[in-house]
Amino acid sequence: MSTVKPLLIEGHEAIQTWTINVPDAGNAITGADLIAAVETAVDAANADTGIGAIILTGSGRIFSAGGNVKEMADRRGLFGADPLDQRYGYIDGIQRIPRALGRLEVPLIAAVNGAAIGAGCDLAAMCDIRIASEQAYFAESFVQLGLVPGDGGSWFLQRAVGYERAAEMTFTGDRIDAATAHRWGLVSQVVAHDDLLSAAQELAERIVKNPPKALRMAKRLLQESRTGSLESTLGMAAAMQPLAHGDPEHQRRLSRWKTR
Repeated sequence: MSTVKPLLIEGHEAIQTWTINVPDAGNAITGADLIAAVETAVDAANADTGIGAIILTGSGRIFSAGGNVKEMADRRGLFGADPLDQRYGYIDGIQRIPRALGRLEVPLIAAVNGAAIGAGCDLAAMCDIRIASEQAYFAESFVQLGLVPGDGGSWFLQRAVGYERAAEMTFTGDRIDAATAHRWGLVSQVVAHDDLLSAAQELAERIVKNPPKALRMAKRLLQESRTGSLESTLGMAAAMQPLAHGDPEHQRRLSRWKTR
């Protein structure tokens, strides 16, 4: 049994960095150990209110190649099962990642350090904010292998770039470079490769300067607003705001604001 951890977690005060560490498989995210590690990391971060931001990146020069293509070609594991078992394999396998990240209360920044292909592209789209190295590229490449996005990418990608851009990426499978990803709104910044993690760290530091409880509620409100009506969004905001007013940190911030 390998002793290599598939997800490396490093902490620096209120900021954590999660690094996908499956370099022999292109940082594929379909392995059971990695999926379980992501779930565990999410639950731990939610339980620790001292964590205000998380950076997600890949080891080496690849963010994530998505699925394990070699296992697909060899018809091993999930990919060798009959169709009904494969259906449940997706539900009980890779689809646990979007569900886990969907319940993550902490702002999540993708630091895309290289190729983000297939489910790797979708993983980036699952994050709240994306920063790309100038060496990064993205491809919603499922159709090129005769597949469809099995991990929720059809939901996440169009919310990042709009339906038309998502359709172009999905129907062609073509790769787009970091500059195009920035122009299309898939990433908020493109930086020199060697500056990627420091840029993500700087953004995380700007985030964690704010009260952690308010940050978590603001993230939940944004996420629910994606699919909720205006009325349901207003109702949630009205319920959350008194909780924020009751936080002692709110009063401390008000006192500082009055002295500006």
